[in-house]
Amino acid sequence: MSEENVDILRKGYEAFNRADMDTVMGLMDPHIEWQESDIEGLPQGGTHHGPEAVANNVFGAIVGNWDDFQAVPAEFLDAGERVVVLGHVQGRGKASGKTLDAHYAHVWTLRDGKAVHVRVYADTAKLLQSLG
Repeated sequence: MSEENVDILRKGYEAFNRADMDTVMGLMDPHIEWQESDIEGLPQGGTHHGPEAVANNVFGAIVGNWDDFQAVPAEFLDAGERVVVLGHVQGRGKASGKTLDAHYAHVWTLRDGKAVHVRVYADTAKLLQSLG
């Protein structure tokens, strides 16, 4: 099942980067828990429960604050029901015009082909810097 999980996430990142949000949302379990760093000034920060909260509070914050945002995966590490994705996000802060290029590690847990949990580790200093 773990190789299948890597393939699911590979397709998910490709869909995200071409703005195919229907495909991205279809990868989520109805009870997904999405954890971002809870840092003051980070618009998508905190823990979000359910696909609607992820769409509004994470993806909505990204669209509202960055242009040309991409999550570019470099490596997928198979860990059974968990997959660690290493890469970098890039884009440009809408308010500041500053370029974003920050490393991340996303730790995904999948069950029955759906994402049930994701924990985002990112270079929050670079994210905040790009916001201005």
